[in-house]
Amino acid sequence: MKYYETLFTIAAPDDLMQDSRDLLAAMAGDAGYETFEETENGLKGYIQQDLYSEDALRDIIADFPFDGVFIDYKTAEADYRDWNEQWENEGFEPIYITDNCVVHDGRHLPEKSCDVQVEIDAKLAFGTGTHETTKMVARQLLALDLKGKRILDCGCGTGILGIIALKYGANKVVGYDIDEWSADNARHNAVINYVGDQYDARLGDVSVLENTSDRFDVIVANINRNILLADIPSWHRLTAPHSTLILSGFYTTDIDILVEKASSLGMTLRTQTNDGDWACLVFSK
Repeated sequence: MKYYETLFTIAAPDDLMQDSRDLLAAMAGDAGYETFEETENGLKGYIQQDLYSEDALRDIIADFPFDGVFIDYKTAEADYRDWNEQWENEGFEPIYITDNCVVHDGRHLPEKSCDVQVEIDAKLAFGTGTHETTKMVARQLLALDLKGKRILDCGCGTGILGIIALKYGANKVVGYDIDEWSADNARHNAVINYVGDQYDARLGDVSVLENTSDRFDVIVANINRNILLADIPSWHRLTAPHSTLILSGFYTTDIDILVEKASSLGMTLRTQTNDGDWACLVFSK
């Protein structure tokens, strides 16, 4: 899957710069952008080429609600080789999901011993555990009894969430991602964590499960708000009785609309957590 890289330049008062970055990321996420990096004067975002819309970017800028803030952008094709070289040369420092669970890249080993260690070779996929939403979903997963459970990992990225679930006793994980690099990377990471025979990574969106009779005990989805809203009915259909749905990848301002959508399908909100402006919701069926 090929990506565009958009460099957003923000002209804003110092006290509005971070809020402007956060809001711009939320609005661009609704337009299909998957991940962002902060820059000195703005934000860099990545979007699949077939989802890119110049009109959507113009609408974001026209609708931006902060007075005195001006946004410009420049889009170019993202070079996969540059991303891969960055991971090969830099990697990431160990991330402690809990006191007993650590994620590392295989080269930066944790100093503190943990019962559960997850190695992630991120390559070109997104999802190492560094982002607030990934950590919130992982912690909600670990609050559940996962032994023998079937897990659906939606927008699986590196496979980190499903792999953590398997390390904590889940029986089977099905993951899917519309990015072929991510689906391949999830398979790779499952193998290096010795759970390759339990992780079924598929290329595509939720429609890859359209004809399945499988039902899942836990569904995790760390994706942008619009995809969550569109796919909640499909996930509801795929849930087993007394199942759990964990959602993140959105801002606190999106909580009400997501709760309303899930509630309309008979799902009950059990837990809400925030990390800064990011939110995580846990529903039960």
